[in-house]
Amino acid sequence: MKIGELSRRTGVSVRSLRYYEQKHMLASERTAGGHREYPEAAVDRVILIQQLFAAGLCGEKIASLLPCMRDHDGGPAETATPWLVEQLKQERQRIDRSIQDLRYTREVLDEVIAAAVR
Repeated sequence: MKIGELSRRTGVSVRSLRYYEQKHMLASERTAGGHREYPEAAVDRVILIQQLFAAGLCGEKIASLLPCMRDHDGGPAETATPWLVEQLKQERQRIDRSIQDLRYTREVLDEVIAAAVR
């Protein structure tokens, strides 16, 4: 499929898709005319990339984890290792710390609000 169709099917901008390819998170073939062609599995790959971004991972981290998560056909990778699990657990711990910090910030704000309405 062409880049425009991949963009339409995933809701991700063409610019972002080019960025993913530049960072080796997404692969395409080139036609004789130089146009990008993506396999059907690219849809799932882009959705996975978006989920990882939404989880707060940076592009560099995603690029390092993707080869361990999914093969080019979209199925689970045989190269998944304990390293991958450890990396994902570390990201989860980072998110948990952020949640804890936000809860504390909310508690402080609640105290300020309570004091303001007295």
